[in-house]
Amino acid sequence: MVVLNNIIAIFRKELQGYFTSPLPYIITTVFWLMSGFFFWVLLLSPFGMIQDINAQEQMGSPLPPIDIAYEFLRGFFDVMGSLVLFILPILSMGLYSEEKKQGTLELLATSPLTNWSVAVGKLLGVLTFFITMIAPFLLYEAIAFNTAEPPISFPVPLLAHLALILLAASILSLGMFISSLTDSSIVSAILTFFVVLFLWIIDILSNTVSGTFGEILSHISLLNNYNTLVKGVFDTSSIIVFFSYIILGIFLTAQSVETFRSQRN
Repeated sequence: MVVLNNIIAIFRKELQGYFTSPLPYIITTVFWLMSGFFFWVLLLSPFGMIQDINAQEQMGSPLPPIDIAYEFLRGFFDVMGSLVLFILPILSMGLYSEEKKQGTLELLATSPLTNWSVAVGKLLGVLTFFITMIAPFLLYEAIAFNTAEPPISFPVPLLAHLALILLAASILSLGMFISSLTDSSIVSAILTFFVVLFLWIIDILSNTVSGTFGEILSHISLLNNYNTLVKGVFDTSSIIVFFSYIILGIFLTAQSVETFRSQRN
């Protein structure tokens, strides 16, 4: 019960910090503008899915049955999965580096709070803020799916949202660990971006390398498992992979802070 209360206290403090700082609002505004733009491009623009299908129908081209809602969902979340990879390093960069810079990490390290509870609380705080960032997606989807024929199955967009949240939690957890290694938020963001780039390379290799090694890369690829869930396939192994990354990030962060604590004693 004490551990849970500590996690909640850190969570509230971290979440409040995001709503009182101007940078997260700037990031959110840019993210909303870009996601809205891609929504328009994929669905409503002259090059979007609806216009493309209408053009082919006017030309008399035979078209196989197309589930526009499902195809749009896959395309939109594919783009959003790539977009958030550039946003998440900025969100995670100050989780611990600002504490180090301001000298408050020493207070946390010497407090009765466990390293695990602090890490979990911080991760939940930044993840909750991210969830508020993607909340407008519900409006986008309500517009896109309102007149969909055939109607899209509710679990499919639900699983896509879950996939995006798990992807974000995995990257934020690793970014939190990197943030605990430096007192520079900029350095933290850059290093986290390189980690994201490495994970992206793993995904590319998993699609090009055959054999056992290719299967291993495919299994540990965050983007590959993300795409599996976005397609509407509930794969428990994908869920396990995401949670493995999340737990790994929390564990490494706790160990990093413990090393910092030992050096101060």
